[in-house]
Amino acid sequence: MSETSFNPLKIDVFVQTLLNLGSKSFSHSFAAISKFHLVFKALAESEEAQICILHNVFELWQNHQQMMVVIIDKLLKTQIVDCSAVATWIFSKEMTGEFTKMYLWEILHLTIKKMNKHVIKLNFELNDAKEKLSKADSSSSDSEDEAAPKRKKPVTTVDKPTEEMVERMEEKLEAANVDQKRLFLIVFQRFIMILSEHLVRSDTDGRDPDTDWYRWTIGRLQQVFLMHHEQVQKYSSTLETLLFTSDLDSHILDVFHQFVALRA
Repeated sequence: MSETSFNPLKIDVFVQTLLNLGSKSFSHSFAAISKFHLVFKALAESEEAQICILHNVFELWQNHQQMMVVIIDKLLKTQIVDCSAVATWIFSKEMTGEFTKMYLWEILHLTIKKMNKHVIKLNFELNDAKEKLSKADSSSSDSEDEAAPKRKKPVTTVDKPTEEMVERMEEKLEAANVDQKRLFLIVFQRFIMILSEHLVRSDTDGRDPDTDWYRWTIGRLQQVFLMHHEQVQKYSSTLETLLFTSDLDSHILDVFHQFVALRA
């Protein structure tokens, strides 16, 4: 992705103007996004540019949380913004004041779910293609060995995937797994950063760290583990190696250990 084309002013003017024009209803907003999809894609070439788009959505719709959730969901579905950009934006300093509001966590979970569904879909398609290829090869072998008129109808050339197609599907799945792992690394790293900052600041100031904000945030961390446990489990070793290391504060580390114990 090229960083050189990132122009904040251009994005500000385009996004604010377009979404204002489409602000009458969800349908109007969706129509505006669809009509200018190519322009959005051209502007959103980097993660930084995508975060700028999200910032403008927030600027316009911060008092209409449902609209914000729906618009960001649409931007994800149309692949204007990546899941990793949404996660980075959610944990940005700009959104600190929104951190304990429910809509922000709705956006985070729909973002993670979208990534999970994408990986599951690619995995299903790959397994299906492998099965068809295997059946086609088996049918081809049978046709050479058997001359019986009532043998099972072989898979047609149209249905049969090629080995090259399967290889491309494997590459797509591998790339999706990399993106999924990166998304979880971003989410958990940001949780660790903000919780660690809170604990250090509380210790420095001689205050009790067990505040409402702390309980809310640690609860949200637990929620991510539990709601997406099947996917997180795939990367538990990576998470333990890179993020949930032994030198981490025990309050945060315990959440990870509890998750690992549940999955044992």
